[in-house]
Amino acid sequence: MTDWLPETPRTLAFPTAAYVTLAGADWLASASPRPEEMHTLWATRPAAPSALPCGTAFDVINAPALFGRRMVDRLWSDGPGSGPVAAHRGRILLFAAPGTAQRLPALLVWEEWAAAVPPLLCHGSGDAVTVPPLHPRRAAAGDVPADATAFPALPAAEDVAAPSFSRWLVAPDVQSPWLPGPDVLLWACVRAARSPAGPGRETTAQHRVSALTAG
Repeated sequence: MTDWLPETPRTLAFPTAAYVTLAGADWLASASPRPEEMHTLWATRPAAPSALPCGTAFDVINAPALFGRRMVDRLWSDGPGSGPVAAHRGRILLFAAPGTAQRLPALLVWEEWAAAVPPLLCHGSGDAVTVPPLHPRRAAAGDVPADATAFPALPAAEDVAAPSFSRWLVAPDVQSPWLPGPDVLLWACVRAARSPAGPGRETTAQHRVSALTAG
């Protein structure tokens, strides 16, 4: 296990599979007004990302890569764990209980932590998000084959921050996954903001990683 997430045993309580199961796909499709069309799309274009509306099955909290990394770390090391988590275009998508997108910003302001937390994009009712493909890309020629039954290694911070990077970090694997609410994510935000890196270093590190990946 890399330092991406804490050294937690890989058990059913700590899912790190990079692909979505059939039950997880049913849950994702339930966010769409036409679930059958989503299943058809995934069957015909399994390696393509797709767009899903928020506000019914889930909300999404969209955080800068390095701060989101610390949030997930705190959720797994000191808290109740996370729901599904994805990396997409240099940011971390934390899937949350419906209503979280509206409530979390208000809680951050109420608790006077808004200035200490880098900008979060909160996607709720009326919004849509792009989610990664259900399965990772097929191995290219020369790639080392991976055991399909094994949990994949989570990516390094530089990979997560790459603008074109898109994959599941904690993939949906059940039809009704547990989703953190606004109180849990507020707790994670506060502890991530209190980490040694701090919000100032977060911005500097993010710019450094972006410069490296753009070169």
